[in-house]
Amino acid sequence: MVMRETGSVAFGMPGGESSGASHGRPIDFEHLSRQTIGDRDVEREVLDMFVHQALSVRDAIVPADLAERLRLCHALKGAARGVGAFPIADCVAELEERPDDARLLKRLAGLIDELRDFLAAISR
Repeated sequence: MVMRETGSVAFGMPGGESSGASHGRPIDFEHLSRQTIGDRDVEREVLDMFVHQALSVRDAIVPADLAERLRLCHALKGAARGVGAFPIADCVAELEERPDDARLLKRLAGLIDELRDFLAAISR
C-alpha cells in the first residue's frame, strides 16, 4: 500500500469535500507546485499567507478610497497569479478597470470566501 501525505493544505483532499457552485478549483495546484518546486511545506506556507492577504483585502477594499483600492487590487492580482488563484486574479484585473463596480467587489469577496472554504475543506 502506498502512503500519501494527507496533512497538506493543497493535497490532503484535492477535490475538497464539496465543490459548491464553483466551475473549477479556486487554485491551480499544478501551477502552485511549479512555483514551489513541489515542496509541500512551502505550498502550505504560501497558501496560508495568500489566504491571509486575500481576507485582509476583502475586508479593506470596499471602504478604501480609489487610490488605495487600486493598490490593493494590484497587489492581490500579483499574489493570486503567483499561487495560481486565477479566478481571483481575473476578478481583480477587472476591478482595476472598473474599481467602483459593486458587482465585481461582491464577486471578489465571494471568490475569496470560496478559496478559504475550499482550502479549509482539503486540509481536514
